[in-house]
Amino acid sequence: MKLEKTKISSYLNSAISVLSREEAFFQAPFHSHPELELVYVKESFGKRIIGNSVAPFESGDLVFLGSDIPHVWLNDEIYYHNINKLKAKAIVVYFNKDIFGPAFYELKEAQKINSLFEKAKKGLSIKGKTNKLIAEKLEQLVLKQDLEVIIGLFEILSILSVTTDLEFINSETYTPTNVSFKKDRLSDVYQYIKDNYKKEISLDEVAQIANLTPTSFCRMFKSRTKKNFIEYLNEIRISNACKHLIETDMSVSEIAYECGYKTVSNFNKLFKKNTGNTPKEYKNKIAR
Repeated sequence: MKLEKTKISSYLNSAISVLSREEAFFQAPFHSHPELELVYVKESFGKRIIGNSVAPFESGDLVFLGSDIPHVWLNDEIYYHNINKLKAKAIVVYFNKDIFGPAFYELKEAQKINSLFEKAKKGLSIKGKTNKLIAEKLEQLVLKQDLEVIIGLFEILSILSVTTDLEFINSETYTPTNVSFKKDRLSDVYQYIKDNYKKEISLDEVAQIANLTPTSFCRMFKSRTKKNFIEYLNEIRISNACKHLIETDMSVSEIAYECGYKTVSNFNKLFKKNTGNTPKEYKNKIAR
């Protein structure tokens, strides 16, 4: 099984991401990434591979993974036949350790968090009462926004740092042996879009970065992200526009051009399509 190395934060354009997933079956390949990951399986069963461990999973399975641990969730064969209309449902949290900054980890009060992250390098299975408590916290976290997400995540990490309801998934910190590595073709594309969303980006340009023909790129991008390239590019641009509306006093027209839009009318149209509000309505809601 080839291991695909990627970066979640580049794709999602965020240092913290909370995703509620519902699919016919879990579709992510065997992969690793620098972000830490918390996975709560709400509904599904099969086997999961984490580092050197192969184990069954079922509804209620809850794990915390450190940076760069290879992993994949493989549903039972029945899921791939779509006979009983089974669903694979999960809540997944990705976050970069650097969100708290180096000064935080030097604090005496942060030592238990440091210890938790060190343990997570082996992969941690969350059991008992803590399992139910964290599952409830994750259900709530999905509904939170902005600063509340950071506070909610920190609360979860605080609970995990003191609980005894943790079991190591691997006996040792994972080190790859005889593993064939394959770089995620789209990883560089995500990063390129994140760095260059302000300028015009063509389909041919990003297809070349992925070393694919435009047709093959569109097919892969749609399969992996469940959206086409233009939709994804607009989501990145609108996400950055929201940050400008919150953090600066720039006018709507200035933000439109800053985020890669040639006309304000097109920016307003796409902003409302993605957020449900016009830029002015969004800014007024934030100001309340």
